[in-house]
Amino acid sequence: MSGRPQVYDPLVPTPRPRRRAKADGLVAAGISVAAHAALLLAVMAVRVQPPTLPEPEPISVALYEPPPPPPPEPPKLAPEPAGAPAPAKRSPPKLPVRQPRLVPPPEVEPLPAKPAPKPVVVAELGEADLIGAATAGGGSGAGGAGSGPGGGGCDMVQLLQDALRRNPRVRAALAQVHPEAAARGKAVLVWNGDWVQSPGQEGKGLAGVRELIMLEVAFAPKACRDDPMRGLVLISLSDSPGAPRLALGSRSWNWSDLLFAKSGRGRG
Repeated sequence: MSGRPQVYDPLVPTPRPRRRAKADGLVAAGISVAAHAALLLAVMAVRVQPPTLPEPEPISVALYEPPPPPPPEPPKLAPEPAGAPAPAKRSPPKLPVRQPRLVPPPEVEPLPAKPAPKPVVVAELGEADLIGAATAGGGSGAGGAGSGPGGGGCDMVQLLQDALRRNPRVRAALAQVHPEAAARGKAVLVWNGDWVQSPGQEGKGLAGVRELIMLEVAFAPKACRDDPMRGLVLISLSDSPGAPRLALGSRSWNWSDLLFAKSGRGRG
C-alpha cells in the first residue's frame, strides 16, 4: 500500500476491521433474538376467550310426592305339619232318574156359576113412604117443621129444588134410569145416608144428579149445611101433577152429610 491518501468514494465501501464486523453481527443476532422473544411473549400473552353461549331458559320443576309405601304383608303362617292325608271325598251314587207319570185328574162335573146377587134397594117410594116428608117452602129443621138457627129462614129444600128444576138433564137422567117412576110420578130415593145404587148404572148411578146436588149443598151457607134434619125430604121437578120427584134423607142427618160418600149418623 502506498502512503498516499485515497480519495473518498461513497460508492466504494470503506474497509472495516474484522473485529468490528464481528461485533456488528453479534449485535444484530442479539437484536433478532430479542425481537423473536418479544414476539413470542406477545403471542403467549394474548388470551383467546371462548365464544359466549346464551344462558338457558329456566326450567320449571314440580315436586312429586311419592305414594305411601304399601302396608307390610301379614306374617305367613307356618305350614301345618304334614300328617295323615285327608280321606278322599266320595261322590254320592247317582240314583236313576224316573220320569214322572202324569195321572189325569178325575172327571169332575163343572158346577154352574151362580150370578152375583144384585143389591136389593127400594129406590121407588110409594105415597105411604112419603108421609111426613119435608117439601119446599116448609123451611128446614125437624122434618121441615122448624126454622133455621136463630129463627132465620134457611129453606135448603127450596134452594135445591130450584137448582134441579133449572137443569133439564136431571129429568132426562131420571126418565132413563127410572122410566116407570118418572111416568107415574113416583118418588125415587137417591140418598138415605149413602147414595142409593141405581139399576144398570156404573158406580152409584145418576152421577149428574148427585154432582148437581153436592154442588148446590157445598155452596150453601154453613149454617144451612149444619142445620139438623130428620126424616125424608121430597123434591118435585115440576109443578104439574104427576111430575117426577126425588127423595133423600135418613133418621137424623144434616145437609153436609151429602158431601161425603157415607154418613156417620146411620141410615133410617
